[in-house]
Amino acid sequence: MTYRGRFAPSPTGQLHFGSLVAAVGSWIRARSQNGAWIIRMEDLDPPREVPGAAADILETLAAFGMESDEPVMFQSRREAAYAAAFERLKALDAVFPCWCSRAELEPFGGIHRACVATRDPARAPAWRVRDEVGDFVIRRVEGWYAYQLAVVVDDADQGITEVVRGADLLDSTPRQIHLQRLLGLPTPAYLHLPLALDADGRKLSKQDRAQPVDRTDPLPALRAALRFLGQCVPHANDAAGLLSKSATRFDLAALQTVAKSSACTIDADPE
Repeated sequence: MTYRGRFAPSPTGQLHFGSLVAAVGSWIRARSQNGAWIIRMEDLDPPREVPGAAADILETLAAFGMESDEPVMFQSRREAAYAAAFERLKALDAVFPCWCSRAELEPFGGIHRACVATRDPARAPAWRVRDEVGDFVIRRVEGWYAYQLAVVVDDADQGITEVVRGADLLDSTPRQIHLQRLLGLPTPAYLHLPLALDADGRKLSKQDRAQPVDRTDPLPALRAALRFLGQCVPHANDAAGLLSKSATRFDLAALQTVAKSSACTIDADPE
């Protein structure tokens, strides 16, 4: 089977070093397998999206030598596909409507199999999937389809063979495998990368205003990302050349050794 990987950023701000690590890790893994690398924009949360962020992320990735091998998929345009999967889950009786607040769910540890709140006909419910690791939302109160469902449908439709992403999504993996089995979809391989933390031990994130990478001078951050992933840093004069050489020397064992730590602290301005 031809290798197919992907990078799926959310357009909630500019690309920072933590996101660059995920992009680089997925890119060199795909290229080391002579496979395809696809960008998917996870624009499913309108209140959190920043106008222009999607275009900015794509321009930054291109400046770092990473462009999608296929047209970029935007999840905001995929509602029909998610709705079809949702209806299949309803037909399987694998989901239930839920009006519960977090306080009402707390005594059940997230596992309650049916809504314990009083049904409120004036308020739309969220829809949850029953799962041993916790009944999780696949359609939100606002009517938007949630990340867990969308990513499963998209990975199957795009033929993704391996998902390379941050260790912060480890908890999502069993939920997504559960959905894949319910829907009769293939399960890709999963490889989780270490998280980049700030000096206070917090994951770098757009919400915490992590500094964006400098696309006018990509080599310093790109070299730092490769070192962070346990990879050698070959000599090159441009981003594309550096990535290309790195892919030919990709060391999965070194990456897995680094990933066992799950997270690493970096300098605020990696060189």
